[in-house]
Amino acid sequence: MTYKRIKWLILWTPTLTVALWEYLRHTLLLPYLSMDLGNALTPVIVITVTATLVIKLFRMLEVTQETLQRSKSAEAAFMEREQLARELHDGISQSLFLVSVKLDKLEHAKDPEHAAETAQQLRRTVKHVYEDVRQSIASLRSEPSRTEVQWMQAVREMAGELALGGLRVELDWQLADSRLSGKEKVELLAIVREAMLNVRKHAGASRLTVRAVPGDRSDGAFRCTVSDDGVGAEPEQLMAKGRYGVRMMQGRAADMGWQFSVRRADDGGTIVEVVKEG
Repeated sequence: MTYKRIKWLILWTPTLTVALWEYLRHTLLLPYLSMDLGNALTPVIVITVTATLVIKLFRMLEVTQETLQRSKSAEAAFMEREQLARELHDGISQSLFLVSVKLDKLEHAKDPEHAAETAQQLRRTVKHVYEDVRQSIASLRSEPSRTEVQWMQAVREMAGELALGGLRVELDWQLADSRLSGKEKVELLAIVREAMLNVRKHAGASRLTVRAVPGDRSDGAFRCTVSDDGVGAEPEQLMAKGRYGVRMMQGRAADMGWQFSVRRADDGGTIVEVVKEG
């Protein structure tokens, strides 16, 4: 029995009991019961029904409330785990991947000056990993404020990191900061960063284009695409088991009410698109 139905039964049982008793009393029992006796029996009958049926309903209500509370606690724990997984994926996992790219570059470096520059970049990336770890630990204790993220700077830094690996990155960003809220910036940045890293990891591409354009009206609508000229992949492959990054992007977009799609381009490569409609 549902929580709402139990509440209604608790509220209506005494009233229905009195109504049924009065109906039987006046239609069937009036010749046999005096008015005084009938009035005296009314509270006895109500108390009897309350002591049996209503008390059982209250116990059912308590059990239902406990079940709902456990469900809410389990859902809250799941959401916290999901948030932590996103934080680890967005920060530490991505940074460690860049470390591996730079280590490969350092291993093949022949010019001492070039090797020293790569080593310096490695130090900066390791520092970022350390900061991400500290931020993830802090997020377990409190809810961090992330609305003041320098988000376009982060996109440009990511483009620079990928360019060092030989990938030509083109940025066509026409979306003004004022059109997006702080949370929208954070979520869109996470999706764009993940899409860019996926190109570096899986696409085998030589060119990557990040484009964002506003909608026709001044209501915050936009269209953002991350496209490449790599080998391309079918949507079924991109959403297969183990492709956590793609599912994470889809989940972030869904939470914001945005449309998200991953498709193969007509001329090869892959297009990741996020659309906010007005």
